[in-house]
Amino acid sequence: MISLPLVAVSDLKLMATICYAIIIVVTIGLIIHEKREPVKALAWITVIALIPVAGLFLYIIFGRNHRKAKIFNLKEIADLELFDNLSRKQLEAIQNPDLLVRSAISDNKDIITLLLNTNKSLLTMRNRIRVLNNGKDTFSAIIKALREAKSSIHIEYYIYENDRIGKKITKILLEKARAGVEVRFIYDDVGSWGLSRKFLRTLRKAGVEVGCFMPVVFPWLTSRVNYRNHRKIIVVDGAVAFTGGINIAERYLRRGRKGIWRDTHLKLEGESVSMLQTIFATDWYFVSGKKQIAFSDKYFPKVRINDTVPVQIATSGPDSDWASIMQAFFAAITRAEDHIYISSPYFLPNQAILTALKIAALSGIDVRVMIPSRSDTKIVYWATRSYISELMEAGIKVYLYCKGFNHSKVIIIDGSFSSVGTANMDIRSFEDNFEVTAIMYDKKIARELEGYFMQDIDHCIHVTPEMWEQRSNLHSVYESLARLLSPLL
Repeated sequence: MISLPLVAVSDLKLMATICYAIIIVVTIGLIIHEKREPVKALAWITVIALIPVAGLFLYIIFGRNHRKAKIFNLKEIADLELFDNLSRKQLEAIQNPDLLVRSAISDNKDIITLLLNTNKSLLTMRNRIRVLNNGKDTFSAIIKALREAKSSIHIEYYIYENDRIGKKITKILLEKARAGVEVRFIYDDVGSWGLSRKFLRTLRKAGVEVGCFMPVVFPWLTSRVNYRNHRKIIVVDGAVAFTGGINIAERYLRRGRKGIWRDTHLKLEGESVSMLQTIFATDWYFVSGKKQIAFSDKYFPKVRINDTVPVQIATSGPDSDWASIMQAFFAAITRAEDHIYISSPYFLPNQAILTALKIAALSGIDVRVMIPSRSDTKIVYWATRSYISELMEAGIKVYLYCKGFNHSKVIIIDGSFSSVGTANMDIRSFEDNFEVTAIMYDKKIARELEGYFMQDIDHCIHVTPEMWEQRSNLHSVYESLARLLSPLL
């Protein structure tokens, strides 16, 4: 009997070390090859180099850049060629002197053009917009619209909880589906992780078509945790739509541990509804196994609204070559002349946005940033606070909202540009998640949002340099550590 030579344990360790070293070098090479922002690339290289095995594991789960890989290709949807053609025609029409007579258009021509080029975001004119300034108003309007649905309900949410308000809305969806209304429901598998199989079976049994956005085995052990569908969209009969920051959850109606969640939403009627319907159609195509929603009168009915509110519905996500929402915010900030008001629950801006805000304030523009005094995420909470000192150094006024948790994602600039949507002022919303926002070029809407912003300021602490210097040294350490980790979030 021939015996095979045994490999020494030391030799095995050497071989394993060499293999691991090769994997590390290759991984670092891939990070460099992706041409990410230097800060983010260096952060991942440092983690991989300094934390053996665990660093590589973290990168595999959270670090891969799916934007470059293109999670799905919108070009597969033939009907979207229509919007390609319309966007090209609008790029030509935007030069028309008759259109530029409108100050709302001429004042924002650069942003309108930018979004047409990067996002094919059509400028819609005939719109009626209602600002829904809290959870009570939002859910009341949504429930009324759902009960009046006659042909179709399309609903898409990052977080959909089966709590008291969730059950109320679900009951309506079930009733409508059983009555013959087409109901399609998209939920994100990380944000809505709590939805049970029983809940989903009940929907399907009633005739609701259900789509799960990028299913995961476990939400914190997946490479897709950073590439989530953060959108909140409802479209009823192709005629009424809702979008904004409010998820389907009781926290927007009743006080919890962090107080009631303060948020802003929109009800839209008119041409902009077709844009939200198109976004839902592309997302449905992705989650349903390439089932297309027909671009017909049933889902895109003739617009009967005569009010004029110029609106562009902008999206961003890993399926796009451009971070369109961030670029629109950047363009708006850089050409501000009087004031910039921002409310965001998570404030971790990239360097471009941060620099633009500081330059604006140093140029004499009234820049105000409202962030929560408490948060639902500890690391993001401390990372957000790490920006306060440098914001104040540039002359930016910082406010900490104390009446609950302010979850609003609102920007108002110069009383003519405003944005309400799902995108936070942070890198994850700018780069990683699927987002949507309504950008409105209307002075009346801007004034209304400014009024709500000023009401919120009454419930804020205005942070002063003297006050901030008195915070504990331990808090300063937390902020520094969280800021260091923020590029990886």
